[in-house]
Amino acid sequence: MREGGIARNAVQFQKGLSMAKFNRLYGTEEQCHAALVQMRWPDGFKCPKCGDRRHSNLAPKRLFQCTACRVQTSARAGTIFHKSRTPLAKWFLAMHLMTASKNDIAALELARQLDVKWDTAWLIKQKLMEVMRQRNSIYKLAGDIQIDDAYQGGEKPGKRGRGAANKTPFVIAVQTRDGRPIYTHMRAIAAFTKEAIKDYAVRSIASGSRVLSDGLGCFDGIGEAGLKHVVKPTGRGRPKDPDLTWVNTGLGNVQSAITGTLRSCDPQHTPRYLAAFEWRYNRRFDLKENLRRLARAAAMIAPQPRKAIIAIGPATADTSG
Repeated sequence: MREGGIARNAVQFQKGLSMAKFNRLYGTEEQCHAALVQMRWPDGFKCPKCGDRRHSNLAPKRLFQCTACRVQTSARAGTIFHKSRTPLAKWFLAMHLMTASKNDIAALELARQLDVKWDTAWLIKQKLMEVMRQRNSIYKLAGDIQIDDAYQGGEKPGKRGRGAANKTPFVIAVQTRDGRPIYTHMRAIAAFTKEAIKDYAVRSIASGSRVLSDGLGCFDGIGEAGLKHVVKPTGRGRPKDPDLTWVNTGLGNVQSAITGTLRSCDPQHTPRYLAAFEWRYNRRFDLKENLRRLARAAAMIAPQPRKAIIAIGPATADTSG
């Protein structure tokens, strides 16, 4: 893309879903409900109990009653929006704000934009990031891949295996094509062991791929998973290997993005923040579609109870901004 004789990055300067267009498409509760119905049942209503498509609409509660078995249900039931008292219009606005750009939005700013309490915004954000995490898990990287180890969180900086208390170990992998980054994975793991890396590789990297690493011992698990493993030693005075450029760049970007949004992050929530960065990065080529993508995924994923999301408690200090 060129403008005024200056080359511009087509991804960076693409048109997304503007707030004006969002308001035209999803500005009312009725519009959001109609959109959710279409996303959940693109071929028309289907009874979740018996599968019959014949039904009656029960207004004003927006219920569907199956003609065959008489069960009543709603577009929200059995989805991430299940039993939420928050209007769908605010859920859709949250999805838009979380997907409209490559940057995250802090729960405090989300609360301001939605006109809700901070804990409500925090829970909405965590549930939507859980949708992203579950959706990410179905995709594998393939082809030429760069991989590295990293820690996120904690109060003390440390080298590998040191200062790792309260930190979350995670694998970052970048799929490249013609020397450019295409997709990434940022997946929390239990520890940097051969067994953990083998398990990640089996589940998340397609057979026949070529995986480059810096030779950390745990990455021997890549070969044990039946993949081609190429070692590019780094450290101990060696210059950074250009073959690992994109994974190093990605690591710097995700850590800056997360720490730029959060004052601190409890380890049990870190996988979702990593997943949100991964989700946005892998869908950066068509920003205007991201709201619909997230809404469709949210309509297909089972309810996430508050206590399961909170776990220890809403202690993540997601308050920057």
